[in-house]
Formats: sequence, C-alpha cells, structure tokens
Amino acid sequence: MARYLVTGGAGYVGSHVVLALLDRGDEVVVFDSLRQGHRNAVLPGAELVEGELSDRRAVEEVFAGWRFDGVLHFAALSLVGESMREPMRYIAENLGNTLWLADAAVRAGVMRFVLSSTAALFGLPERIPIDEEEVKAPVSAYGESKLMAEKGLEWADRVHGLRSAALRYFNAAGADPGGRLGEDHNPETHLIPNAVNAVLGLGPPLTVFGTDYKTPDGTAIRDYVHVADLADAHLRVLDRLKNGPSCRYNVGSGTGASVLEVIAAVERAAGKPVPHVLGPRREGDPAVLVASNEKLRRETGWTPRLGALDDIVGTAYSWRARNPQGYRGMPAQSAA
Repeated sequence: MARYLVTGGAGYVGSHVVLALLDRGDEVVVFDSLRQGHRNAVLPGAELVEGELSDRRAVEEVFAGWRFDGVLHFAALSLVGESMREPMRYIAENLGNTLWLADAAVRAGVMRFVLSSTAALFGLPERIPIDEEEVKAPVSAYGESKLMAEKGLEWADRVHGLRSAALRYFNAAGADPGGRLGEDHNPETHLIPNAVNAVLGLGPPLTVFGTDYKTPDGTAIRDYVHVADLADAHLRVLDRLKNGPSCRYNVGSGTGASVLEVIAAVERAAGKPVPHVLGPRREGDPAVLVASNEKLRRETGWTPRLGALDDIVGTAYSWRARNPQGYRGMPAQSAA
C-alpha cells in the first residue's frame, strides 16, 4: 500500500484525485489551507492537515510525520482575471510554494511529484489541436506562474533527480458519478457550473461572451474533460514516474464544444431552458481551444471514459441539484 501527500486535496480537482487514490486502496494525507477548499470534500479514509504551504515549519512537520511515496500538488491561486490585477502575488505564491514543496520532498527522499498545471501557459496558440510542443507564451500571470513552476521542477530533476509530471488541464468539468463530490467555487468562473446555477435559480442568468467568432454557431469552443477522467490521468502519470522519466502532458477530451452546445446540454439535463443573455467578447479569449491528448494516450494508456458532453454536464447538474448550497449544506464526510 502506498501513501501520498496531496496539497489542495480539499479543492475541486484535488478532492477527486484523493477519491481515486482511496478507491484503489492508497493512503492519503491532504494538506490544505481551506481558503478555497472545503472540509466536507475530504472523504473518510483521508487525513486532513490544515495549513499554509508558505509555512515552512508546517510543511516540514508533515514530511516528518509520514513516509510518502509521492506528492500531488494542487494548491494554487488559479483565477486568470485576478492574476492580472495581482501578478506578483500569483507568481510569488504559485512558484514559491511549488519550489519549497519540491525542496521539502527531495530532502525527505520523496522523489515523485505531480504538478497540477494548466493550458493557460500556451496563451493564444497557433495550432489546433494543441499538443505539448506548442509554443508556451502565457498571456496571464496565472499561466506564467505555472510555466515557471514547471521549469523549476525541471531543475529539481536535473540537480536532485526529482521525477515530476505536469498535467496541463484544459477545462475540468463534471462531478463524481457516484455523487460524493462536485464543483463548488466562490466565486464561480467556469461555464458549466454557472449554466447549471442559472437553470436551478441559484445564480444570475448566464452571460454568453461573444457570438461572432468564426465557429459554426458563433460562440467560443472549448475542450471539456470530466474530472473523474482527469483524476485517472493523475494516477497513471504517478505510476509512470516509478520507473519512467519526468513528463509533461496536455489533458483534454480532444474534442470541443461551443458555449451554445454547453447550454443545450444543460437544458437537456434540467429539462428546461437556461436563462442567458448575449454579451460582447472578452478581451484575449481565443475562438477555439482544443487539446491533443495523443501523447498521454500513447504513453499511459489513458482514455476518457466520460468524454461525452452530456455525461460531463449530467454529473455536474445532478450533484448541484442535490446539493444546492454546495459543500456548506453537506454533513462532514471525513473522520480525520
């Protein structure tokens, strides 16, 4: 049985990865400040340690208290718009915390490290679908902070032998098909949960930003990957690092859906129209962003099991409909 440290394991993607680790019989210690994460998202079987990654003593105590087989690092600032208002904060926190965590892992002899990265490091790509060789040219401080974190991990490998994987997410979406976990951000900035909130009367009408793109219906197209499939990708790259070199992967479904197609999928799930209004484009939004997942498939055997848009939207709608107050309305799940 292996044991893993998961930073940010009370957050959206992190909690689903913790669930996948527990389901296969691994032990998990979650380290989370709970600034954005939720105590109720930490499932029974995982131990929660509340703390800040910037607190070096707290991080050292975690490594001193348990022997880990690897680290999965999700804790980060992640709002693109906010990063453009506070760029130094984003770069200092996301880069600094990643490097300090990697340094602590090396000193503890933990030589596998999986980084939650982002497609935002590609900026405005020239080629679709976007593969790992696309030029990295972030147009936000958030994307830049993740690119810098990836480069820092490359140096940790070169100097100390820390094997790392960076998974560059496109649009994580959906919820645990078993209904145990879902998506609950404040503020919520993602299209699918905002459309679900609108149709359930839990939020304002959805705004469609731009209807004049050069796409079939005029709205922007994005690649949505189910969070359970994303969790599976983390486990696969974590296992690959046992005997393989450091690696970098783009993670998406490999197909795109427009904003209007997402709205139609939410309407099918809810059985009623999604209140929405049409608005102008947001500056810097590309028309199409779709991942190439060929490298991840080829090297790990990963394939999306819940790749259909209706599967993604259906699980997101079901969880929110059962939990209209999100995790605030749920009983504590963890005995830790």
